[in-house]
Amino acid sequence: MLAAGRSSRMGRPKANLPLGQGDTFLSRIVRTFQTAGIDDVLVVVGHDADAIVDAFSRTGAVARFVPNPDYEQGQLSSLVKGLNAADRPGVAAVLVTLVDVPLVSPDTVRAVVDRYMVGGAPIVRPVRGDEHGHPVLIDRALFDQIRRADSALGPKPVIRAHASVEGDVPTDDEGAFLDIDTPADFERATRYGASDAV
Repeated sequence: MLAAGRSSRMGRPKANLPLGQGDTFLSRIVRTFQTAGIDDVLVVVGHDADAIVDAFSRTGAVARFVPNPDYEQGQLSSLVKGLNAADRPGVAAVLVTLVDVPLVSPDTVRAVVDRYMVGGAPIVRPVRGDEHGHPVLIDRALFDQIRRADSALGPKPVIRAHASVEGDVPTDDEGAFLDIDTPADFERATRYGASDAV
């Protein structure tokens, strides 16, 4: 999970925003992944790392933290740090999500993993019409391409080049597409009950 940015549009660390029942954005995503059967969750942190780790520790959730001192170089630098930390013998793929997409359901996460296990597409992601959501599963065969990607463009060109119908998982899970970037986004999510979602 990528949580290293400045959260400049939100004005405070998105990872620490409350989501009801004692959770933060970050702990909610970690719990969602674990409920879906993902037992090793890595969180890449950079800006405000100490505050994020401290707030997370008070939620009771468990994850491994990966520091990215180069977070100001952009999202790709955090993804590469995460890939490097996850890449070891026996790892076939990684699931990647962003801390500002905290409301995806465990069912959607499981559906992405299940699609990969059945079809083996190099990129698997939730889709709704023309929208592409999170999490995105990336096969190990693409790790080096992502490491070599242009930092100005980020990982999107690699993901788009290897996306396919076989890897698209249709879903009506609003949380897979709900990107909460600003105070207005957060207020809207709260108003619609998202902050109390399980």
